[in-house]
Amino acid sequence: MSQRQAAGELDHLDDAAVLQQLEAAKRSMGRGLLRDPVVLARGLDRTYRMRPHLKVIGEALAGVEHGDYDRLLIITPPQVGKSTTVAEWFPFWWLCLHGEDRVAVTSYSDDLALRRGKTIRSYVEEYGEEYGLCLRPGSGAQADYEFLSGGGVRSVSVGKGLTGFPVNVLLVDDPHKDRSDAESEASRNGVHDWYSSTALKRLQPDRNCVVAVMTRWHPDDFAGRRLGEEGRLEEGGRWKVVHLPALADPKFGPDLLGRERGEPLPHPKIPTRDRRALRAWWEDMKRTSIVRDWHALAQGDPQPAEGALVSEELLRMLRDGSSEVEAQKIAVAVDPSGGGRDTAGVIGGFLGDDNRVWITHDVSAPMSSAEWSTAACLLAHETNAAIIYVEANYGRDMCELAIRTSWETLQRAEEIPGNVLMPAVDLVTAKQGKLLRAEPVAQQMVQDRVRLRGLFTDLEREWTTWQPTDPGSPGRIDASTILVYGLIPEANKGAIVHAPLPKAPQAPSSAGAAYSRRIGR
Repeated sequence: MSQRQAAGELDHLDDAAVLQQLEAAKRSMGRGLLRDPVVLARGLDRTYRMRPHLKVIGEALAGVEHGDYDRLLIITPPQVGKSTTVAEWFPFWWLCLHGEDRVAVTSYSDDLALRRGKTIRSYVEEYGEEYGLCLRPGSGAQADYEFLSGGGVRSVSVGKGLTGFPVNVLLVDDPHKDRSDAESEASRNGVHDWYSSTALKRLQPDRNCVVAVMTRWHPDDFAGRRLGEEGRLEEGGRWKVVHLPALADPKFGPDLLGRERGEPLPHPKIPTRDRRALRAWWEDMKRTSIVRDWHALAQGDPQPAEGALVSEELLRMLRDGSSEVEAQKIAVAVDPSGGGRDTAGVIGGFLGDDNRVWITHDVSAPMSSAEWSTAACLLAHETNAAIIYVEANYGRDMCELAIRTSWETLQRAEEIPGNVLMPAVDLVTAKQGKLLRAEPVAQQMVQDRVRLRGLFTDLEREWTTWQPTDPGSPGRIDASTILVYGLIPEANKGAIVHAPLPKAPQAPSSAGAAYSRRIGR
């Protein structure tokens, strides 16, 4: 062999070795993408927007495959990338790892389930070969197709049959179409019966799991019934729950994203660092949603409306941001919290010349003694309140000390001018028992002696959903009750003075408009 031939042979061997190395690196990179569905989606689809909440969801989905749990429930607000991640990328990711498995994709309608199935199929056709995932010849149906490896996908609506289709992965994507569907007892029972009698009976003994992703609608919706019957994993039950509310709230336990109270959930179409835009997005949703929709859909916390103190319809009638009214006495009412974990109610309002109590502000939050007293002082200064009402059970001396200390601190910090006198502090003795004290105020609302100077989502939610058996302390209800008792004491004595019946709000006078500007409404 000549020297030139030998050099050419070496070049050929070098090229082959380089090609093998490139192929090995490509396979290694492809396998590295299988860490979880979100990593895979981000690696294969340049348009997929990674966000912190999707990373949490991806890790939870990987936990199912690892065998950490076999039931996973994911609850988020609408339009945050949950279904794309869970109902499309997750099945493809699972099949890349277990090509012999059968995946059932279900949703409230055939059209939506079929759309998910088509998307999964497109992933298989574009990326599947690298992971040994190839369609079986003749699998032309978009809703039901198989792979050479033995696995397959079937897409059907909730309630439809899965006859002849053994299931390893049951995926339930938004089982309820809308509120009317979820509020129909017959419809809910149909979903529950299908899940119990049809879906679960198709699961295979060698490997099976159920993954549900949804927006909440009703206390007894799919998620509510599953958790009620089988419980949460951390409480000794079966379901691993990933709950990601639009605005973080300590009532749901430690936030999975490490957010503080009120911090916004990331959104695929808003940069994560743009906290102002994120907060504005969710606050706009809160402002434009009815109370129960905000708490159910955005916060994942639906509440029963039956047996509530007042109805949503009544509170809507009582919202009035424009009627002419002159304040006779402005006050702030406080229901102190029990150490910073319960919600301290801090409500502002006034008694109008129409003999009604007008609620103007709600700055309630989980607060310590120093925090609620500071909030009360700032609100009193903002609204020019003459008095701060506090529940008598807390004690006059302790209340006055906390409020006076905060007032003086705020004056030293020049947040309140030094020449402004602190409002008087007065104790209000309410009936024992939260229901007994709230019912007379609810009656005052029915008689149109209490009105709301705008929309108060959280306050209205307490009034329309709180049940006497609830373990939580309704701080906003208590504070608004104290405000009414302070401004119209006869309400606390059982006497009801009738105000005029509700009428359409009228355009405010210049005096009314000036007061509205002063109190920030």
